Amino acid sequence: MTLHGWLLIAVFVLAVGVTIRPLGAYMAWIFTGQHASIRFRRFFERAFFRLTSVDPSSEQNWLNYAVVLLIFNLAGMILLFAILTLQAAMPLNPQHWGPMGPDLAFNTAVSFATNTSWQAYAGETTLSYFSQMAGITAQSFLSAATGRR
Repeated sequence: MTLHGWLLIAVFVLAVGVTIRPLGAYMAWIFTGQHASIRFRRFFERAFFRLTSVDPSSEQNWLNYAVVLLIFNLAGMILLFAILTLQAAMPLNPQHWGPMGPDLAFNTAVSFATNTSWQAYAGETTLSYFSQMAGITAQSFLSAATGRR
């Protein structure tokens, strides 16, 4: 291995070592419910709960979880479809790629929302940087993250 490789490993280990304590303390603070004692944050948390009809004092059953999961994935699919069909108007499009056709955009959005990642297009010659970054990459992560519990 090269010196550059060893330096990358050392920097990574150092970054993990430095962030363990503060991130661990923050997670403990959140999971023990102490964050709700801060008035400023409690205002936004309660507003969000009211907006989404969440009762923080009750447990979520399997049916509510399944419905929310489907709605979340449907929203991601719709957002990806919109990004692909409106690609020409989106930022980070230095090649000025035009919009993806609705049939191909729908196929791609469904494919990435269901984590099958089937691609019927040539990535770098069809999609802008924004479409790849905010659309495809985000949906690839989110569909995999919601596929397992």
